[in-house]
Amino acid sequence: MALGTATASHELRFDAGRVCLDLLATDHPEERFDSVPVLRAWIAGAGLVPPGTSLAHVDSSWPPAFRELRERVGQLVRRGLGAEPRSGCAGALARVNEAARAAPPAPRAVLAEDGALVRELAAPPECAALLGAIARDAVELLTDPVARAGLRQCAGDNCPIVYVDSSRGRRRRWCSSEVCGNRERVARHRRRAALTRA
Repeated sequence: MALGTATASHELRFDAGRVCLDLLATDHPEERFDSVPVLRAWIAGAGLVPPGTSLAHVDSSWPPAFRELRERVGQLVRRGLGAEPRSGCAGALARVNEAARAAPPAPRAVLAEDGALVRELAAPPECAALLGAIARDAVELLTDPVARAGLRQCAGDNCPIVYVDSSRGRRRRWCSSEVCGNRERVARHRRRAALTRA
């Protein structure tokens, strides 16, 4: 599984700059949270749990909860981009605030075999705790004027991915240079080649 790119329909992306925005990318170009194994892979890939954390307890009740939070966070992010009416987000705001109240998974330090301290969770993470971590990230993003000013929607053809532009000069145009940026460069090349032939 590649991090940061999505060249195949099953690959997950973690290149939006915030975990709450990475969550939004899980329904493009198709729904990713339609299976428990993919949700487990996303939770681990998003860094919501320390590496090696067992997620065997994740069951079929989790994907709908993640999809529902994704929808609510998406409404608030689109509102922040001016694509959603200001008055229509009260329900989304209430749901995200409610989810953000959940206590995060409790970490602890343990000695690894080589004697180094490593982080692990004191207990298997609960669904509400992980949703709470994502919701808190959304609250922090959407209430921070500097971070919110960096929100961009990908300029790629039909790409709804939203990311935080932290590039120098805030000139980033695509969610991923390797995905949408490459498509745009190929299309531009084909247009130039067609004009040259004509």
